[in-house]
Amino acid sequence: MPSAVITSVPQVVDVAIVGGGPTGLTTALLLHRLGVQVSVIDGKPASLDLGRADALNARTQQYLEVADLLDELLPQGLKCNTSSTFGDGEFKSRQNQWWVSLQHALHKNFLMIGQPVIEKMLSDRLSDLVHYGEQVVSLEEGDDSVEIVTDAGRVVRSKYVLGADGARSFVRKAIGATFTGTKPEMLWAVLDTFIETDFPECPEIITFQLDGQSRVSWIPRERGLCRFYVLLDGEVTCERAQESIKEHLAPHKIEFTKIEWYSTFDVKERIASTFISKDGSGRVFLGGDAAHVHSVNGGQGLNTGIADAFSLSWRLAMALDSSGIQEKALGDIVRSYDTERRSTAQGVIDVAAALVRDTVKEAKTYVATIQRNAGYITGMGVAYDQSGSPIVKASEAGIWKAGFRCPDVPMVSDDKKETWLYKEVQYGKYLVLNVGLPAVEATGFDKYVTTIDVQKSGSDATQFTGDWIQEADCAMVVVRPDMYIGYVAKDAEDCKAYLSTLFTE
Repeated sequence: MPSAVITSVPQVVDVAIVGGGPTGLTTALLLHRLGVQVSVIDGKPASLDLGRADALNARTQQYLEVADLLDELLPQGLKCNTSSTFGDGEFKSRQNQWWVSLQHALHKNFLMIGQPVIEKMLSDRLSDLVHYGEQVVSLEEGDDSVEIVTDAGRVVRSKYVLGADGARSFVRKAIGATFTGTKPEMLWAVLDTFIETDFPECPEIITFQLDGQSRVSWIPRERGLCRFYVLLDGEVTCERAQESIKEHLAPHKIEFTKIEWYSTFDVKERIASTFISKDGSGRVFLGGDAAHVHSVNGGQGLNTGIADAFSLSWRLAMALDSSGIQEKALGDIVRSYDTERRSTAQGVIDVAAALVRDTVKEAKTYVATIQRNAGYITGMGVAYDQSGSPIVKASEAGIWKAGFRCPDVPMVSDDKKETWLYKEVQYGKYLVLNVGLPAVEATGFDKYVTTIDVQKSGSDATQFTGDWIQEADCAMVVVRPDMYIGYVAKDAEDCKAYLSTLFTE
């Protein structure tokens, strides 16, 4: 790519974000709310208008609850928690056990909603912080800052950079990270379409079986839209995809009244050799498809990217305002992004790889693979306890376990209002959740830590009560800003000792 002619004095910000998809925009909004100066650069002329990802899993809905964004999306989306198989003119099975059995979660379903809706919501909130229609043409990382230049001649100088610029990431190449993996020889067609059909209407993800294989899936969407994934041999065209769908739905009839979006994708399974430049000590980070790509099976792409954003944003905010953080802890906090998210990404790739290969088998085999890997597909089973993360200290009590997602639990406030924990949390600080132990006024680390007190029902609580609290659950739970548990302390003294390894008073 030719060098740009520099036409402006540098724009100086805290974090420059290359890529205006869900990962980049979510990171930008989270950081902006924490008082961090951000600038987003994206090559598209505007936020996405059609196509791409189609579902938010349960964990992503929890993240968006914390970010106070979910309520805007819920009325626009379609809830779906059932996967069905259809063949020989009849439904073979319906299953939703992996959804309805979820513990400590309010939203036990996919929220089917298009990526354009999500991008527009985020972009509208960021307004002129997003610079569309610009490509990054150079990136130079120094000891104290990173400088990038766009093809418009604009220079942006920042303390940190996030590369969320997709599978062909310029940023990834610029930091010298490799992007290796496998590429099954599979080419899929994907259609977003409105239809007329006599097929039974049901808000379910349906896998269709024909001749012992499972090459067509039907995903219900918002606005009455239907998403079809079709695996074809030979030439892949929209017309051939439609014919395949008709064959799989037989004896039911289907007509495609308006095709809103059509595309093809070949499956790639790749992961970056590092998610942080300079072998984990640098100022450039990778997230989303720039860091990991895989098949669409299981609906994990957008969800994993948003999880990257929630994992990274608080770390960068603390690195930018670290006056009260222990030096070793700060290094551990920042570098553990790579440790935790790269191990998670590899797990996501492995699950998607198993699913895409099962599409050439019977539908019941495909669905069984979903069930075995439901922790990744719902997002609720992703954990860091085995990742080797230095900011997870092995400990547990009752429903709390370090390295695992913090359970979302129902609570009643002192004014008798019913709520849930994730509705009461604000992103950005560590949370000390005092469950059933004597109330504490403060931790002594107020700059980085907030406290919520939850007592057993019937007690004289000053904040919240919960009728779910058992004796084994009583603990002081240290929850990170990304709503993963860092440590489960047995009392206030134990909690303060742990926090002292992270922060100074």
